[in-house]
Amino acid sequence: MGTRAVKIYFSDFFEVQPEVLDDYGAFNISLINDLPLFIDPFLLFDSEKLEYKALHAEIVRYVKFLRDVSIDDTINSGLLDGWFRFPEVSQNWLGFSKTGNKGSGLGRDFAEKLHRNLHRVFKDFGNESISRGSHLEKLCLMADGVGRDHLSDFTTNLIKCYLLDYTQTFAKANLPSCLRRPIAIDKVSFDYVSRRWKGARYELPILGSDFILLTPKDMLTKDEAWINRPDLLDNFQEIYQAMPNEQLRAQVNEYFLRSLSEDSLKEEIREAAADAIEKFPEVLDYYVKQKEDSGAEAHKISDLKVRQTQVQFVDQIRTMVEGNLAGTEFYELGDSFDESLRRLHFLKSVIENGDGYRIFYQDGKPIQREADLQIMYRLTWCATSYDVNREVNNGRGPVDFKISKGNRDKTLVEFKLASNSKLKKNLKHQVKVYEVANGTAKSIKAILYFSHVEYERVQTILTELGLNGRKDVVLIDAAAKISASNVGDPEQGCFDL
Repeated sequence: MGTRAVKIYFSDFFEVQPEVLDDYGAFNISLINDLPLFIDPFLLFDSEKLEYKALHAEIVRYVKFLRDVSIDDTINSGLLDGWFRFPEVSQNWLGFSKTGNKGSGLGRDFAEKLHRNLHRVFKDFGNESISRGSHLEKLCLMADGVGRDHLSDFTTNLIKCYLLDYTQTFAKANLPSCLRRPIAIDKVSFDYVSRRWKGARYELPILGSDFILLTPKDMLTKDEAWINRPDLLDNFQEIYQAMPNEQLRAQVNEYFLRSLSEDSLKEEIREAAADAIEKFPEVLDYYVKQKEDSGAEAHKISDLKVRQTQVQFVDQIRTMVEGNLAGTEFYELGDSFDESLRRLHFLKSVIENGDGYRIFYQDGKPIQREADLQIMYRLTWCATSYDVNREVNNGRGPVDFKISKGNRDKTLVEFKLASNSKLKKNLKHQVKVYEVANGTAKSIKAILYFSHVEYERVQTILTELGLNGRKDVVLIDAAAKISASNVGDPEQGCFDL
């Protein structure tokens, strides 16, 4: 029996060299699971490319249309859905979905919030006097209910026409006709005369029964958009204290400080900042102007994040899979437990010995995020006959992964952070509950730690629970590694086990 081809990325499925995609400027997406990148509209606004600036102008035009029609609070549900509600563009395989590439999209709740708030938040939209331009992201600055996933879905829908053209051009030039076909696409462009969305036909890459969309790397970012609410709240004092309007600055300062005590906690300070922004929304314009003025930094940071994502989720995974997972013998050996454990140990090796730990750090500080680890693990499940499901909820809460082949062979895999305050409770009760709910007695617990202190804490918990030394409990060392010449330097924060 020959070696089985390993297919994870666009270049694998459509048999093009990764360099061809790179030269075209497109990100080599995974067709196994979404990668955590999204389109940042600020990168379109601040781009030197005229076509990107035109895309941003179209976004502004459509938001102005929505603002104007939102003044009427009697819009019927049909128009509300047609104008304000958009499905996720899952075919770009980017974003925040928990399973595969299917997210929830912009539902009725988002549409109603948009309809309710646009004319209030964007009353001067298109006619700003402080910032250089209009920014969709302002909607995300006002409340926690509209986040980066909404921003991403909204932006992607509004520039879908460009992405379709971009992908069609690549497909016609680089893919054989058997891997592409004409397909009708809904909601491609908006007709402002008839006030309706119009569809169109494109010749696109096809995988299974769906089409694929490519996205230029230079409009992508990771973690947060350049203009974002966490940044606004964390730097609120610096922002309002730099406002040139002395009277407004004094009013904001008095209102903000009156909400605080000398021993206010960080979260209380953020809440006071949010209240002040609600009271003085003009602060948003000054914050946006600051972000515009440092726009060059946005491109540098986003470019770095995209390159890091490329290395960790594409290059590193490809090396691991081709070096360790490719080959019939690996795939035909063992049951779901053996297969799950084998892939987990390969992932552990990449993180600990192959610089994979870098994905968990930003500006030298650890980002303790289970989601990145889960994505890396999901990408190792390629060319497999096993059913791999994420966030499966069988009535007792979601489990990270259920690996199965039929009803009799099932293994659950849970990822935990060593810093989780409920780690001991979860290890003691949670997985057993999941096992009962999913009808299996097989499970694996993976625990990610970032320091020697966290390692010792985990060891204590495992000892107390009688789990120490078990093969179904896998510890992964994500501590920052240093060069051999610096080993032992306490300032480096590295340690040997």
